[in-house]
Formats: sequence, C-alpha cells, structure tokens
Amino acid sequence: MADDVNRSPRLPSLREAQLARTEERIIAAATELFLADGYVATTLEAVARRAQVGARTVYVRFGTKAALFKRVVDVAIVGDTQPVDVLGRDWMQAALTARTAAARIAASAAVGRQIMQRTGALFAVAQQAAAVEPLIAGFWQQGREQTRHAHAVFWNRMADDGLLDPAVDLAWLIDTTTVTGAAETYLLITRLTDWDLDAYQNWLAVTWTRLATPGPG
Repeated sequence: MADDVNRSPRLPSLREAQLARTEERIIAAATELFLADGYVATTLEAVARRAQVGARTVYVRFGTKAALFKRVVDVAIVGDTQPVDVLGRDWMQAALTARTAAARIAASAAVGRQIMQRTGALFAVAQQAAAVEPLIAGFWQQGREQTRHAHAVFWNRMADDGLLDPAVDLAWLIDTTTVTGAAETYLLITRLTDWDLDAYQNWLAVTWTRLATPGPG
C-alpha cells in the first residue's frame, strides 16, 4: 500500500509523447483554420496539410470535423491538452477555496475572463456552426449545461462554507449567474459594447456580488 502511494507517476512512453505532440500540432493547425476560414470552409484535409501530417492521421484521431472542432474548443477553454477539466484546474480551485466571498467572486470572474480571452473567438465560430451542424448544436448545449454545473458547484460551495447569505435564493442565483457568464452573453457584449477584457471581468465581479447580496423584497 505504501509503495503504491509513494510511487512516482508513470512517465509517458515515447509513442505516447509522439501522439501527444501530433495532437497538439493538429489542434494548433485546426484552431488557426477555424478562426481564419470559419467552420464550414475548413476541411480535415486542410488541417492535415497545415499540421504537416497525413490526412488519415487526422481522420483516425478525430473521425469528424465536428469532433475535431469540439476538441479545439475544449483545449482552448482549459488552456492545454491535459485531461483535467475546468473544476480540476488550479485557477478554478482558487475560486472554490479562497477565504472570503469577495475573493472567491473575484477569482471566479478572473476565470471567466481567461476562458473568454482564449476561447471567445472560437465561441463565435461555434455559434455560427451550430446553425448548420447538428453535432455542433449538441456540443453547444453541452457547454451550456457544463457552465451551469460549474456555477452550481461554485455557489453551493459558497453556501456550504458559510460565505453566502441564507436569504439568497440559491437556485435563482445559479440560474442568473449562469446566464451572465454564458458564452452567448460574452459574444453579445462584444458586439454591443466596446468593453475590453478588463471591463468584462469587472462587470462579472460586480454583477455577481450584487446578485449574491439580498435586497429588499
């Protein structure tokens, strides 16, 4: 038992490392093409050429353009290809464990900012693609559900840790902050205003603070 606990993590084999590097090249190439040409015009063959790999490599690894696009977006959201979701990331853990409500909300707003900084342009591509590609529409809905789950974890943790006023309607707070933090909301903001990412982050922090503060009635 002790040997199992103290054993160092297994290092990836040479083949695993090569596969990981190939995937990173494909994702980088696909990201460039999706952003430059849009979802419809981008082909797996074009991605293969940009990544300097065989077309079969892309097909075997991803299967469909929709699956490749989902992987591109997922990697952009978390920032790398490691199999760790948003809630498991160090920067999200800071939002779940800070000592004060203000610090947690500020950290959560910073998380929203960095995700949109990396992924906002891809979300715009996804929004357009969802109108013509049912698989992307399905992935978009999954993303909405994952956003709501993250907000539920965040606010429930706040409540459990005694950092949220018991008078707050928790279900309403989760639903409302999910809408304000949604990708669609960010895209609408960028189309209607001249806000930069600093303004967006500050808006999230101020809005969530006010929503979490019960008022008259």
